[in-house]
Order: sequence, then structure tokens, then C-alpha cells
Amino acid sequence: MRIKRLLLLALPLLAASCGYDDEMDVVPVSVRLAFPESYTGTYDGIRVEFRDATASVFVDSTDADGVARFTVPSGVYSATSSSQKTTGGYRYFFNGSKSNIVVASDSSNVVPLKLTMSRKRIVP
Repeated sequence: MRIKRLLLLALPLLAASCGYDDEMDVVPVSVRLAFPESYTGTYDGIRVEFRDATASVFVDSTDADGVARFTVPSGVYSATSSSQKTTGGYRYFFNGSKSNIVVASDSSNVVPLKLTMSRKRIVP
């Protein structure tokens, strides 16, 4: 019975001593896809994944300038893009990956991601 009382008295003290900061600092990051010069289509709608060391995945699609935007906690990330786009009678396949991207509040956080491309002619 004494142990039970002791535990009941200790629980509020233990809970009060464990501080929890519910505000997390987040940082805006832009991933700018670098398309091959031979690609003449639009840059919008390409899927980009931004993954941190704990396997949290953030996903966005590129805008007309080929930029995907994220708001993430500071840390070390990898960026990948694996997508396809159909335009001008061709299906284009894009792949790119970059790792060890350090995201911090005191840096520019604009990440260039070079894409490799293959294309396949669409035959009606």
C-alpha cells in the first residue's frame, strides 16, 4: 500500500519534470529540378520526395518553373524524383537522387536536383 501511495505522489512530479516543447522549428526548402537540355516539355507536375533520416517523407509536385517547395524541420535529408510525363508524342521518364542535404535555418535551402531522362515514342 505504501508503494502505491508513493507512486501516486511521484507521478505528478514526474509529469511536471518532463518538459515538452510542442513548437518545432521548421524551415522552407525548395528543390529545383535540373532537366536535360534535350527536354522541351513543361516542368510542372513532376513528383519530388524529400526524406529525412527517420524515414519521414514529404511529397510535392513541381510548379511551372520545375520547383517543389517543402516546409520541414532542420536535419539531414535526401531528395528523389522518379516520374514520367507525356508530351509531344513522347513519354519521358525522369529519375534523380541526391543525399546528405543539410537543412538549417541559417542556409539558403535551395537544392538543385539533376535529372536523367529517357524517352519513348508513343505509337498510335
